[in-house]
Amino acid sequence: MKTKIITCIICLLLISTPARPAEKAAVLPILEIVKAVTKKVIKAIDLRIQKLQNKTIWLQNAQKKVENVLSKLKLDEISDWTKKQKELYKGYYDELTKVKTIITYYQRIKEITKKQTRLVQEYERAWNLFQQDSHFKESEIHYMKSVYDGILEETIKNIDQIFLILDSFTTQMSDLKRLEIINKAADEIDSNYDDLILFNQQNIMLSLQRAKTEADVNQVKQFYGIP
Repeated sequence: MKTKIITCIICLLLISTPARPAEKAAVLPILEIVKAVTKKVIKAIDLRIQKLQNKTIWLQNAQKKVENVLSKLKLDEISDWTKKQKELYKGYYDELTKVKTIITYYQRIKEITKKQTRLVQEYERAWNLFQQDSHFKESEIHYMKSVYDGILEETIKNIDQIFLILDSFTTQMSDLKRLEIINKAADEIDSNYDDLILFNQQNIMLSLQRAKTEADVNQVKQFYGIP
């Protein structure tokens, strides 16, 4: 199902995207897919969290009403009716605990997805600058593109993991397994982000090393926002 969704997005982007320079053609579709899907995931999570928070308020209010009734009962008034109220209270408590746990999961997923958004933003910023830097040869720019392609392709796999986590709430999956998938997705996105930052820093350092004059060095620093 997820593969079909991503395939449809690819087709739509290829149809709607105007012609671009050759060096950007391969990167753009993957980039736009990652940006579009990530944005939709964050929006979907926000909606789910809002619904669960509304449900939490309702459960808390219902639980409090039952709790108030039970607190007014005397020990000698225990009967089938009060037993049902206790069972109802327990039901609200168990459901409330479950909802709060799911909200925690969703918030963690949202943080992971936001990290992926920062990865894309950092990629776009650096890639646009490197293409304008005269210290790099055309062959080096092509090499950079191939590295970025690889990182972006890995983010597609991260999106699959996020979809797997979201799907897990409608299937019989244990909390332990769900947490395992969440931690794995978080680790992979952290690794991809760190690789991107390191690669960008290495390229900036190379540009600085190729600067021939102090004025050129200062210009490079200013270009990349280095203090």
